[in-house]
Amino acid sequence: MLYKRIVVKLGTNLITGGTDGLDEAAMANLVNQIANLRKKKLDFILVSSGAITAGRKKLGIEKDRKDIPFKQVLASVGQNRMMNTYEKLFSAHGITIAQTLLTKTDLTDRQGYLNARNTLMALLELGVVPIVNENDVVAIDEIEEFKFGDNDNLSAMVANLVDADLLLLLSDVTGLYTADPAVDSNAELIHEVKEINADIEKMAGKTRSKRATGGMGTKIEAAKLATSCSTSVIIAYGQEPDVIAHVVSGKKMGTLFPTTTSKMESRKRWMLSGLSSKGGLTIDNGAVVALTQDGKSLLPAGVMEVRGKFKRGDIINIVNSNGTRIACGISNYSAADIAQIMGQQSDDILEILGHEYGTEVMHRNNLAVL
Repeated sequence: MLYKRIVVKLGTNLITGGTDGLDEAAMANLVNQIANLRKKKLDFILVSSGAITAGRKKLGIEKDRKDIPFKQVLASVGQNRMMNTYEKLFSAHGITIAQTLLTKTDLTDRQGYLNARNTLMALLELGVVPIVNENDVVAIDEIEEFKFGDNDNLSAMVANLVDADLLLLLSDVTGLYTADPAVDSNAELIHEVKEINADIEKMAGKTRSKRATGGMGTKIEAAKLATSCSTSVIIAYGQEPDVIAHVVSGKKMGTLFPTTTSKMESRKRWMLSGLSSKGGLTIDNGAVVALTQDGKSLLPAGVMEVRGKFKRGDIINIVNSNGTRIACGISNYSAADIAQIMGQQSDDILEILGHEYGTEVMHRNNLAVL
């Protein structure tokens, strides 16, 4: 087997079979595949959508109301129904499951990140299959920083947490296409994406999922995060027979996004997740080369713009002149200080600020490059 630890994201369309409620037969098929593969000593973590749909069905409500409290009510009712179904299906194989509800605030501080990681790793060690979902009952759509936003991004965060070898995004489309296959007969499936660039992101907007909340765009966002954190990603058609077994054995399925990085230490994975970013810096092309190719620290001379209000010691994002995030790390200086020294030489920091915390805005040891 190519992969030992796999995070599987199951979309709403898969576990409902495209209906307005849970499809137990479809769920059983996926559970059976996982149960068989666990006999080969593979670890699985599920990130499962479907709670809101299950809640709507349970309550007999057809109207699709958009207000946040109503969605939270549906999630509260549906989460229990969904987990009961998983419990029954996994129990038939003698497998114990654990419900794991996360919010973004759980992971925004280092301690919360480590607590979530330790819990998931302990469950895996005990032979338990964690089933993860965002805690929609307390997460708030309108406050963006408090939500993962969709289960594609949540699954990438989970893959980051547990050092997964593979993130498998099972969808109702076969993978990433050059165009929308529903409207363009010449659209071709892209079997492998070695680099997620602007062209790939543009293509993602042309490949639509029938009912999924996130769509292909969020899957590409998730793939970008996961591959930068040493996890390969595959987007595949979830109703393909034995799709999970085929994927983990190395058979070509869907679209593969291979990781090109080695396993990085936990602190850098946490920084790259972007969960704790307090602001950001825009840097010039020379600084981009210094960080991404030469492995150097970020100096004030390379900073073009300061965004947000952050303090010394906060994690901040670093973007190039086009606004593309290229790195993140721990800042040696506050936003106010950097606004004064950006574009200046390091030797002038003390004279400009009246104090100095080092010649670098961000030291290479506290920096993680995407």
